[in-house]
Amino acid sequence: MDVQLKKGFLEVLVLASLKDTDSYGYKIIQDVSEIMEISESTLYPILKRLEAQEYVTTYSSEYNSRLRRYYKITKAGIQKLRESENDFQEIKKIYDFILK
Repeated sequence: MDVQLKKGFLEVLVLASLKDTDSYGYKIIQDVSEIMEISESTLYPILKRLEAQEYVTTYSSEYNSRLRRYYKITKAGIQKLRESENDFQEIKKIYDFILK
């Protein structure tokens, strides 16, 4: 897949992976990788950007005697996800036209 096209989808995929439950980096990678390949070096800048845009917040919690950073989608993040659904409907129309 084209790198620029992939870049546009990754932020939304990360938000979607947080829609139902808070999560941590490794688990987000596992969830998103079911749809599109993503590495740690790609994920963490996305998470920082989403946090700076106030689409996610973070908190730490102990797990097996270590602190683990969790990411939680915010109301603004949920709104962004809803807006993206409209964008994807338009993208789907384009793909349907191309593939017919």
